[in-house]
Amino acid sequence: MKKAKAVSKKMPFLRMGSGEPLVLLHGLSECKEGWFKQFELSKQYDLIIPDQRGHGENSTLEGISIENFARDVITLLDTLNIESAHFCGYSMGGIVAQEIYRQAPEKCRSIVFACSTPYFFNGLGKLIGEFTKMRSRILSPKLRQTYNARRCFYSWSQENFENIEKCLKPNPEGTAKAIDTIVEVDNRSLLAKINVPTLVLCARYDSIIPLMIPIYMHRQIPNSELVILKRAGHLAKVEVAKEFNQALINFLKKHPMEAKIS
Repeated sequence: MKKAKAVSKKMPFLRMGSGEPLVLLHGLSECKEGWFKQFELSKQYDLIIPDQRGHGENSTLEGISIENFARDVITLLDTLNIESAHFCGYSMGGIVAQEIYRQAPEKCRSIVFACSTPYFFNGLGKLIGEFTKMRSRILSPKLRQTYNARRCFYSWSQENFENIEKCLKPNPEGTAKAIDTIVEVDNRSLLAKINVPTLVLCARYDSIIPLMIPIYMHRQIPNSELVILKRAGHLAKVEVAKEFNQALINFLKKHPMEAKIS
């Protein structure tokens, strides 16, 4: 495994609310503001929402890797004097959460893997990655928005089309480098070693992460919970935010920080 580097520049992040710390990790081409439907959780939790390298307001393009994404988050928590936290990683953010657990399991009070995966399909994953990079280069911003909305949502409503603009803040170079590191991920052997409370949260009509993958994750992670959100696509945290947030709250309430992990 590559040695992870610390944050090379200040990591932009949002922090709001009070209570137990909950770290929200965004997906590919997203930004911290993409969690806008989860901001209401600040009524109950201390939300910490960073921009990863090459995403949002984080202009650092050097050293983009899953290992460094994770190390940056760990360093941020150390800077904030946070010994442990709950983590919710969406899509790519779930892969980052897996790496955080690998590097610093003591930081993880609980983990939610939302519409995420532990691996990609070898050569197929690389082909899809190359296609994604090519599409981002040749499509206009408007066409990219339309394509992403149709791919990420179950319902092609006008509201969903408008909301996707709030989630995505693509940096072409940052996205391309992130894709290159994502397609190399294979954390299948890590899953059985995760011994903190874990929720696998997925969407019935996710066209990017097929349902068989989160079901596989649930079966591999000891004592994990599985929640399948109906009538939702990949961007379930926006499309069915009420159900997404409630599933998250229900899980976190069962695993408060003061409780001992057996």
